[in-house]
Amino acid sequence: MRCYRRSNDAAARSMQAGGPQGAWATRLRFPVLLQQFFTQRLMQQKKVSPHTLCSYRDTFRLLLRFANKKLHTTPEQLSIEQIDAPMVTAFLNDLENSRGVSARTRNLRLTAIRSFFRFASYELPSKSAQIQRLLAMPRKRYTRRLIHFLTREEVVALSGRSRQADVDRSARPRTDDVGCSDRIAPDRSDGSYSAKFHSRKGLVPSVIGKGRKERAVPLCKPVVAVLKAWLDEPRMDGA
Repeated sequence: MRCYRRSNDAAARSMQAGGPQGAWATRLRFPVLLQQFFTQRLMQQKKVSPHTLCSYRDTFRLLLRFANKKLHTTPEQLSIEQIDAPMVTAFLNDLENSRGVSARTRNLRLTAIRSFFRFASYELPSKSAQIQRLLAMPRKRYTRRLIHFLTREEVVALSGRSRQADVDRSARPRTDDVGCSDRIAPDRSDGSYSAKFHSRKGLVPSVIGKGRKERAVPLCKPVVAVLKAWLDEPRMDGA
């Protein structure tokens, strides 16, 4: 009889906590989910770039500060139920009002939050209704400006001016020449490219650009002439 009463008491406590899913949800608190989102989802599974990690980190840093100010709750005590669609909307509006961010930055912060809750939906199916309302939040519309590209004459004029202003860089082929020949976006924070040259009907660089996409870039004749002259130059030790 004593064992039977103990089992009934344990079952009652489990039902009050929401059953097995309630006990599992208790272990998967918001801080635990947030850590798993960064370490497992972003870094191990998706292998996002360091720039994306920094952007998502800044988003949740601002969100945790806003939650602490609004709810008077520290990050380790914050629960997933407290981060609902009205709170996220208030957070995004606060970014626009207090920090003066643009609609593009607002949408970027919303993308990071939606990515986290899309990950949380597989870990917490009992919170599907709350997560569905948050994932349904629309992005803010804004006027997209027309992007104008430089003409070949403008590219030549800018390249010539920079070569005259910088003697050190004029002695070597500039990645701007390669990038302008195929409109490649730089992948590094300093605006440079990662390129390897191989011979296939002339000089063809294999460029790793934005999004870690690799491509073989066809070069125009002036750029090929500059690269050939640079490769024929004598190399110093350690150069």
